[in-house]
Amino acid sequence: METLKEQALALQDELTALRHDFHAHPELGLCERRTAARIEEELDKLGVQHRRVGETGVWATIRGAGKGNGAVLLRADIDALPIQEKNDVPYRSQNDGVMHACGHDAHTACLLGAAKLLARSRDKFGGEVRLVFQPAEECASTPEQFIAAGVLDGVKRVFGLHCAPDLPSDTVGLKPGPNNAGVDRFNITVRGRSAHVATPQLGVDALYIASALVVALQSLVTRRADPVEPLLIGVGKLTAGTAYNAVAETAAIEGTTRTVTRETRARVRGEIIALAESVAASYGGSVEVEWIDFASPLVNDAAAAAELKALTEASFPEKRVVTDRAVSLTGDDFAEFILDTPGAYAYLGTADPARPETQHNIHSADFDIDERALPFGAWLHAASAIRWLSAD
Repeated sequence: METLKEQALALQDELTALRHDFHAHPELGLCERRTAARIEEELDKLGVQHRRVGETGVWATIRGAGKGNGAVLLRADIDALPIQEKNDVPYRSQNDGVMHACGHDAHTACLLGAAKLLARSRDKFGGEVRLVFQPAEECASTPEQFIAAGVLDGVKRVFGLHCAPDLPSDTVGLKPGPNNAGVDRFNITVRGRSAHVATPQLGVDALYIASALVVALQSLVTRRADPVEPLLIGVGKLTAGTAYNAVAETAAIEGTTRTVTRETRARVRGEIIALAESVAASYGGSVEVEWIDFASPLVNDAAAAAELKALTEASFPEKRVVTDRAVSLTGDDFAEFILDTPGAYAYLGTADPARPETQHNIHSADFDIDERALPFGAWLHAASAIRWLSAD
């Protein structure tokens, strides 16, 4: 009888074809109608039960034939980006201005491959495996819809993966602890009072207040934070004023914070609000601060990461497991699934050192992958579920 590894490797052509299909038909967040239908089509072939969550999310369930009633969650994101593809390949995007430039086409193919492996291996585990095909990871953060629907109820472990063009395809990153930053956006509206620029004492200059605040925000990084803990406060946009010779009545600041612990995330939010209010008040103005949550810090459970490392090394000795990969200040809302449930996120090496086209950064118009990584990605999903559901 073939091992799970041998079954996974035999899926190479099938997974490549699936990835090409998803890549050629990318869809933006919350518009993944064709993508969701194709996922359901593949699940129907396997006799796997599924349901929609929202309009384009898919939740599938594979029940094992063994003893036990626990559950494991496996997640893939399915949306694309508003990028015009530059690659001249047979499977290039057919949708102008939309591209799978972050590897979600590969993530989806890997999880469908895992569904096939698990459907064949029901006798090897008890309980159930829940497969989440999540829309809108790039723009809307939809894990809460699945969580509200009960996808985490009774779950003992969670697993997901992401393409990593900085790692060769014979490598996987499995780092315990912080992997990705918590990402939040802030909008600060500064209110002053208009006046002629020749009589600034009659007004309250919202532009000056906003400028002072942009500079002051960096003091929270340099003087209020642990210098060895990653923290970023970035301002990307400042708009103010209506005329070159008038004191600005209003100004708007748009920025982001990147933090790696829940505690720092909460603290920095409070400090930004307090600083904005203080700076504005010192010049006679006022502020309103709005926060938009994108993702919590993504922190791998140490035990879950160690279990997958051992599993990989036992079955795929030809793979190198990297446990000291640098923390990324990009975010991923997979973090919401492992806030209170132990889990691990792996970085699937997708670069072929001999092919420069597989080494471009994610979110670039020429992003592509070494598709030899796809069977290993499918195996990681399936093997992690079987490992956790067959353990006492």
